[in-house]
This record gives sequence, structure tokens and C-alpha cells, in this order.
Amino acid sequence: MSGITGISTTFALPNYHGELIGLTPTDTPLLSLAGGIGGGKETKAPAFEWQAEDLRAPAIRARLEGADAPTAEARVRTNYTNQCQIFQEQVATSYTKQAATAQYTTAKVDGVSNPVVDEHAHQVSLALKTIARDVNYAMWHSVKNAPSDNTVARTMGGLLSIIPAGNRSGTVVSGLSTGADTIAETGTALSNGDRVVFTAPPAELRYDIAYYVVNKATDSFKVSLTSGGTAITIATGQSGIAYVKAATTLTDTLINTVAQAIFDNGGMSEGDTATMFVSSTQKAKLTAVYAALYGKANTYAGTRNVAGLNLQTLQTDFGLLNVVIERALPPDAISFASMEQIDPVFLSIPGKGVLFEEALAKTGASEKTQIYGEIGLSYGNPYAHGVIRGLAL
Repeated sequence: MSGITGISTTFALPNYHGELIGLTPTDTPLLSLAGGIGGGKETKAPAFEWQAEDLRAPAIRARLEGADAPTAEARVRTNYTNQCQIFQEQVATSYTKQAATAQYTTAKVDGVSNPVVDEHAHQVSLALKTIARDVNYAMWHSVKNAPSDNTVARTMGGLLSIIPAGNRSGTVVSGLSTGADTIAETGTALSNGDRVVFTAPPAELRYDIAYYVVNKATDSFKVSLTSGGTAITIATGQSGIAYVKAATTLTDTLINTVAQAIFDNGGMSEGDTATMFVSSTQKAKLTAVYAALYGKANTYAGTRNVAGLNLQTLQTDFGLLNVVIERALPPDAISFASMEQIDPVFLSIPGKGVLFEEALAKTGASEKTQIYGEIGLSYGNPYAHGVIRGLAL
């Protein structure tokens, strides 16, 4: 059975015959569209910055003949900052496992040999894929933290945390705390069976999972992975908890409203890079919404997809949007991004590069290396992006 172990040994990683199939998806849409784990910008400090400036609103400014020049109006610049977050993994392979490339658990079938002949190199490649998935997830969900000393880890500000209020749709309930294995909330309108997604979850919960409300009381509730299921244990004393109830019906009007807010604030100006990221749940609902609206058209025109529509681009009143499924997005969310303004930013380590593997000190009969990189997110104008939260599942 697949899983995770520490050091690679012949007991944890016996060789098998036949094709090696990865069980975990490795796609990283936001990171890949922004340049990937090997692209983007470089910085020479853990904290990096960029700047923005605006122009005044256009107006009819009549000038008198022969008058002095008007008062000077220098345009003030705005500073944006973000942090490089450390991504670090260790790979360890025993000497025995490095040598035992012909150890099989079954007889050789149809002449197909073991597909992994260099276990350490294979585990390094898996660690790189793991880091890429973590970077992609952090680019969505991480909240910026710039600590004053080395006792607290630096974290980047992810896209969902920096989008301004005017470019958001959905009511977030915030400022909650945990106590006695519950989430405290006075006067909550939640009921058992409701679905909630946490925008600031307790340590035991995740950003990208919709939970069911269980054990609802007057001033508290618990959550479960299944309807009416066992409540998840939550440690007491946590604060700053926030959630959104997944109950809003997705409509074309809602999409257009957020798209208009982004357009009015200077986003979605590049037709080739304006992108709508959707969870798998909302991708299906998005297709259903527009299929219902325009069902009188020939839904099979130009395609041989017998199952029906596959919405890959969406023409709105404010521009064409590329539609991309993003596994890291919460199931209640649709996010809009002006991708021409988004870049991963890498801290360049002298003599090593931006994401590198190096040997660790010998402490036993194994080969130990680490993969290290410091990566942040440059998102340009925060008003160029938007999000819809709380969509029904």
C-alpha cells in the first residue's frame, strides 16, 4: 500500500515489475502558468518589493488663455512587499537499497523490469514534485508573515489573502476561536449538515476541504468530513478562525459582477492571460450554468465530446477568460487572476542557485541530500485579481 516513509530501504521500498503509476496528481496550474518551479524572477533578499502608480481620473480641465501653468501633480507611488518562504526536503537512501536494484517480490512478468534503477534519484524527483505542489498551494492559501527573528518561519502572502474587499464576493465569518473541541460562535445561523469552508482554519483543518457542520449548539459547532459523521478533534485556544458557508448559487450575473469590479480596478486588461481558476465542483457547475443559458445553440458544434460541453474559455462583458481547473482551490471558490502580473520569485543562494540539491553530513550507512529553495509570490496590482467564495457544492 502506498504511503510515506523516512529513509528509503529495501523493506519500505521493495522493487516491483511493470509500469510505475503515480497515484497523486502533480499538476500545479497557478505555479505553471506563472513560470513554473524553474522560472520567474530572482531576488537577493528574503523580503522583496515592487511598486505601482496610478493616474488621476480623466476630466474636462479647461485652461485660460495666457494663464500660468497649473499646480504640479506628481503621482505618488505605492509599495507592495512579499516574503520568500523556505521549501526544504530531505531525501535519504540506504546503501543496501541503492545496491538492491534487482530485488523483486514476484517473478518477472512479460519481460518487464523494475522501472526504478536509481532509488535516490527517483526519490529526489518525487521530492521536487512535492515541493512544486506545496509552492502552488502556498501561492493560493499562505498568509504573509514577516517575523522579527528566526524563531518564527517566514511565509509568503498567497493570492487569496491579498485580494481587496472590493474584488471579493461572499460573506466570511471571522474572528472566531476554538474551545472544548468546538468552534465558538454566538448566534450562528449554521445548522447540522451545512457545508463550510475555512478561510482561516484551525491547525487541524485545511483550506481546500469543505466540512459538514455537526453537533450544532447555541454558541458553538463542530465539523466532520461526512454528513452526520464523527467530529474532528480540534485543539482549544486557537483564535482568528474564519469560515464561509457554501450556499450561494453560481450564476452568470455573479461572475460578471466580480469581473466588472476587476476590470474597473485595472485588471483583466490582457486578453490572453486573464484566467478564471475553478475547483472541480465549480467547473461542473460553471458548465451547467452556461449550457442552460445557451442551450438552444448547437452544444456539439466543433467538438466530438459526446458527453457534452467542456467550457474552456468564457466570454464576459469585460473580456475573454481562460478557464483552468485548480485542485488546490477550495471547492466553494472561483478565482480570477491577471496572470501577466503574477510571478514566482526565487531567492538566489550564492554558489548554489535558486532551488538546489546538496549532500548532507554522513551519519550512517545511507546517502542523505536536501533540496532547498526560498520562493515567494509577486502578484502585481492586487486589484487586478478577484474571488467568489461561498458557492454551493
